Amino acid sequence: MDCVQLGDIVVHYRLRRAAAGAQTVVFINSLGTDFRIWDDVVAALDGDLGILLYDKRGHGLSSIGSTPYRIADHADDLVSLLAALGITEAVICGLSIGGQIAQQVYFDRPELVAGLVLCDTAARIGDADFWNNRIDAIARNGIESVTDGIMERWFSAGFRNSGKPEYQIARAMFERQPVAGYLATCAAIAGFDRRADTASIAVPVSVLVGAEDGATPPDLVADFARQIQASQFEIIEGAGHLPCIEAPAQVAAAIAALVGRVEQGRMRDVAS
Repeated sequence: MDCVQLGDIVVHYRLRRAAAGAQTVVFINSLGTDFRIWDDVVAALDGDLGILLYDKRGHGLSSIGSTPYRIADHADDLVSLLAALGITEAVICGLSIGGQIAQQVYFDRPELVAGLVLCDTAARIGDADFWNNRIDAIARNGIESVTDGIMERWFSAGFRNSGKPEYQIARAMFERQPVAGYLATCAAIAGFDRRADTASIAVPVSVLVGAEDGATPPDLVADFARQIQASQFEIIEGAGHLPCIEAPAQVAAAIAALVGRVEQGRMRDVAS
């Protein structure tokens, strides 16, 4: 079990070092999940790529630390983790809040970011009232009280009704997240708004969204993508908010294409 002390928390991670000359891809999971959501995506990627998976603070096996959180706290954790592991540049792939953390890392430390894959995310998700209502509901009635509604936002109807055991595992993953960490992360999302800065993103970017995403609908994500000059936008049919679970091959293909764009840009820079 790989873990490291970073300030007030211990972070659980999994690292596969890149082959010589290959990119490292860092994955940031969504609210209420741990890094296992990326397993099928990673399995479909080139084995030469470096892979870093980690549980953000308050999720999975990472510790909770001081609450509530800001997105900046999550970004600082990732910057510290990269430093601890000797990773000086990476393609960062973030889902939902993971995409917001990826944006924050880019704004704070652009030299660390070779490219971005931003899945089912935006510069702002919901408003303070939405997140405060969720925090209040869970504080009063427990996390299980919101599971059905969350699953409807996360997954397509076909996946929820398929009888696949993966759906039951996803429900269990959500309900077993530390409640204090979950609520502190809701507060972080409520306080994040980088809409004024989106157009300044200047690395290669792929923006993905599931066609049946009930948490960050395609229209919201498409508008976000339009603000980024270097972005490519893709709707993944038949998937909800977690296409890494419902459509891992398409997500892996988008990551591979983004890595290819990064490498082509480097070759042009060398040639010039």
